[in-house]
Amino acid sequence: MPPTLTPEQAIRAFATTLNTLDPVHLEALLADDFHYASQWVFQEITSKADYLTYLRGKLETIRRSDSPVFAELGRVVAYGADRPCVVVAQGSREQLEALALVEVADGLIRRIDLCAVPPPQAAERSGEYPGLG
Repeated sequence: MPPTLTPEQAIRAFATTLNTLDPVHLEALLADDFHYASQWVFQEITSKADYLTYLRGKLETIRRSDSPVFAELGRVVAYGADRPCVVVAQGSREQLEALALVEVADGLIRRIDLCAVPPPQAAERSGEYPGLG
């Protein structure tokens, strides 16, 4: 029987990864055929290995920048769905940039979408930033 991973746990792992700039919180939870799409990136990433390479580079770029990322747990109701999300801000906690939505199947994260639509302002924010003191 596959392990039980809830969407809430998956969202928390992704937020923790962004807040700590460490992919270790996410690596074991990704399916081998994992997909990542961003409305700011032209081509979808279609494997766990390719995504982890991309993610490590992205986290290193953030680490070296003067613009920290803040990943907050939230919920979004849009297009008939009510689901957990990560509200992503950059520079400050109030400079909202994107929503991250996660799909879980068979105990693993199958997909993460980084979205401008629905807008992050549409999310119900929790004030919780996993991984930040």
